[in-house]
Amino acid sequence: MMRTDDFDYILPEELIAQTPLQDRASSRLLICHRNDLEIIHESFHHLPKYFQKGDVLVLNDTKVLPSRLIGTKVLTNASIEVLLLRQIENDIWEALVKPARRIKVDDIVSFGDGSLSAKCTFSGEEGIRNFEMSYKGIFLEVLDKLGEMPLPPYIHEKLIDQNRYQTVYSKVVGSAAAPTAGLHFTKELLNEIKTLGVEVCYLTLHVGLGTFRPVSVEDVTKHTMHSEFYSLSKEVASLLNTAKSEKRRIIAVGTTSTRTLEAIFQKHQSFIAESGFTNIFIYPGYKFKAIDGLITNFHLPKSTLVMLVSAFASKEIIMNAYDEAIKQKYRFFSFGDSMFITDK
Repeated sequence: MMRTDDFDYILPEELIAQTPLQDRASSRLLICHRNDLEIIHESFHHLPKYFQKGDVLVLNDTKVLPSRLIGTKVLTNASIEVLLLRQIENDIWEALVKPARRIKVDDIVSFGDGSLSAKCTFSGEEGIRNFEMSYKGIFLEVLDKLGEMPLPPYIHEKLIDQNRYQTVYSKVVGSAAAPTAGLHFTKELLNEIKTLGVEVCYLTLHVGLGTFRPVSVEDVTKHTMHSEFYSLSKEVASLLNTAKSEKRRIIAVGTTSTRTLEAIFQKHQSFIAESGFTNIFIYPGYKFKAIDGLITNFHLPKSTLVMLVSAFASKEIIMNAYDEAIKQKYRFFSFGDSMFITDK
């Protein structure tokens, strides 16, 4: 049995990054070779020197909704937090509710001056509720006014600039969390990478409950991932297929890009233009088919994300890299430092 506890590690609380750095690309970069234990300490500014002409860099262009809403339950005035996860259809949204026990079917939550209200239409497990939203005007404009960025619960500092929880290339609105590996890139750095002959392309995966749901089972294989929406264009699929046939490296930025590429390739044995939902769960034993390199942040202990990176390298190599990062006082999690997992 592969145990969830096997992916645990001890992290000093002071290493959890609470705020983004002033310069996105000034974060530290740990180069981790997935075929040995060698580690190189770098600055993210120096990432381009680890690319080769012909490489393909794949980024997730999802844009985070200001989807954290604080309201009151009509009739009781109880304070309710609603985190919108995804739009199901029209004005029906799936959400994570705290405290969930207070919200049952037909209960109504009001936000702000009453310009937005949500009626519960479905009650699920683990705090999941569906709401029918009622509002005046354009929903995204109302959300911009009333909502907050859905920062992870381990971040306690107030985010001064809301755009720092967006990548500089964010475009397609719909995510409940940022694809944080992309937060290190600047437009200047992406242009520098392109001048090296690296092809930069984009896909979309809207981060949903999978990011927030901890692994609660003892046996890793018994965990079920929540489905998340993804989309890959015909142009990008063609570019990736050409790179694959020419044996050029495909480097994914983040676990979200990785899961999208692997889900599509696993299904079709090639890259196909399509949109849909995936609940692919990648853990050690998985054979990667789509990607050759991975740029990612440092992830929470016992999370599905640390399991994914352990599958791409090995648990021994990743835990060794994490131990070294802790010794060198790297910054961890969403606003923290980065690592590039690649062959030597």
